[in-house]
Parts: sequence; C-alpha cells; structure tokens
Amino acid sequence: MAKKVIRKSALIYIENNSVLSVRSVNREKFYFPGGKPESGETKEETLIREIKEELSVDVNPGSIQYLGTFEAPADNHPADVLVKMDCFTADFTGSLQAAAEIREIAWIPYTNRHKSSLVDQIIFEWLLKNQLIR
Repeated sequence: MAKKVIRKSALIYIENNSVLSVRSVNREKFYFPGGKPESGETKEETLIREIKEELSVDVNPGSIQYLGTFEAPADNHPADVLVKMDCFTADFTGSLQAAAEIREIAWIPYTNRHKSSLVDQIIFEWLLKNQLIR
C-alpha cells in the first residue's frame, strides 16, 4: 500500500545553539515553524506565508536558502502517513509572537530534541552532523 505524504515547508532558525520551535494548541510535541502549501504556492511562498501566520514576522525573501528535505512518519497520523519537510534558513524582521494555532514559541537545544516531532529529531541529528549546532 502506498504511503500518504504530507508536504511542508519549514524554517530552521538557529540562535545560541538552539533551534526556533513552536507548539500548537492541543499538541505535546514541538516542531519547526512552517506548514503545508496552499494551491499553487511554491515552497518558498509557503514558508513566507506560514511564518507570518504563525510567528507574526516577515521573512526576507532574498535571504531564503534551501537546507534539505527530510521525511519521517507524521505525528498524530496513521502509521502509513509520512511528512516530507523542505527546510530553509532565512532572516526575518519583526518580533516573534505566537499567532494562529501556535500556543508556544521555544528555543530547543540539541539535548532537548526529544521534545520535538520525529522529523524534527532527524533534522536535529543532521544539524549536529553538519556542525550547524553542537
């Protein structure tokens, strides 16, 4: 049976050796901010819109850089559902504020990666291996 794939664009923003993460209302795990595309959106357009919706900041389009695509079983979905996340780094302007479905903003260090979704844990390992965090 074919697996269902959920596509997402996510922001990987590192400060003081921790990665910007968010937690939605009614969720236990943290995840990197971003979300699913709307009809006709590019991955970068999705990133810009989702970050504005979730964190109330404006991504600088010229600063967006592709980091990689990662996949894992999707949290809170049946076992045959995968999340495939296109990750980007980018700069933004404004002050971070939880908005829309976001309940909490946190800076998660590698040592607390277990508080994150499975795909995010895979990304934490990649960030460590590539010396972007320690």
